[in-house]
Amino acid sequence: MPRPSWLRILLGVCVLGAFGLGAALWVTRPEPLAANKLPADHVDDVENGRELFLVGGCLSCHGPDPAQNPQADTALPSGGKPLPTPVGTFFPPNLTPDPETGIGDWSPETFANAMLRGVSANSEHLFPAFPYTSYQHMTVEDVLDLRAYLMSLPAVRQAPRGDSVPLSAIARPFIGLWNLLALDGKNFEPDPTRPASWNRGAYLVEAPGHCGECHTPRDIFLVPERSRYLEGGPHPSEAGKVPSLRGLVGGRAYATSEDLYDAFKYGEMFGYDGLSSGGMGQVQANLASINDSDLRAIVDYLASLK
Repeated sequence: MPRPSWLRILLGVCVLGAFGLGAALWVTRPEPLAANKLPADHVDDVENGRELFLVGGCLSCHGPDPAQNPQADTALPSGGKPLPTPVGTFFPPNLTPDPETGIGDWSPETFANAMLRGVSANSEHLFPAFPYTSYQHMTVEDVLDLRAYLMSLPAVRQAPRGDSVPLSAIARPFIGLWNLLALDGKNFEPDPTRPASWNRGAYLVEAPGHCGECHTPRDIFLVPERSRYLEGGPHPSEAGKVPSLRGLVGGRAYATSEDLYDAFKYGEMFGYDGLSSGGMGQVQANLASINDSDLRAIVDYLASLK
């Protein structure tokens, strides 16, 4: 029997490779939440949604771009501000309830899928520039409350800007493979050995606050290294570094927990350089506006990190 030619071998390898890739993409296709996974008896809490909006700093990314639209209301998340990342520049979309250019026609299920599964309204993978890798740990009830708050805002007609990400259409189906490394699908689990305030702070920092998205270093696949959580690392925009959030109290930046609380609450008004300007400016402004109990919970959690 004649030996197969190199051409046949190469063709066979290509066929097997294509079959394997197709199988991998099928296995990692978007998996939306089933409608029955949402609590049927949930009553929306708009005020809680506003709190989560502030903790999450949604306006920091989803605000308008003054350079593009100088007349836009900067207090509304109408989208368009550029978000530079190592893979290109994204333009976060309009989160106001405009039915054509915003999320006005998004059902609770659609919104929950984006937040908890990273699945778009078109049932496609979202790029993880949207930090669903942290939001996945939120409770469904909190996600629905956040949606309720967004739906209470004035609708702004602001068409989305196209992202400047090379080969994004080709890359999108492969995000499911990345999700295998980055998503665990687990809800936040309180630590029974810690007080309620600490657990509340841990939840706010890890889930809606998504602090780890910037303050945790990433591996070669751009997956956050959980073993080095909040240890700081390169800025996502590749402009400088993001500092560690560990060891903040008792030796490095703040003498006591009360000192850290004052820094978050009052920023440079109390002499804390860099907290009311630069990258932390809007973060500090948001923290200054949340419920005092939540701010103290965040401080309790961060102060415990060594």
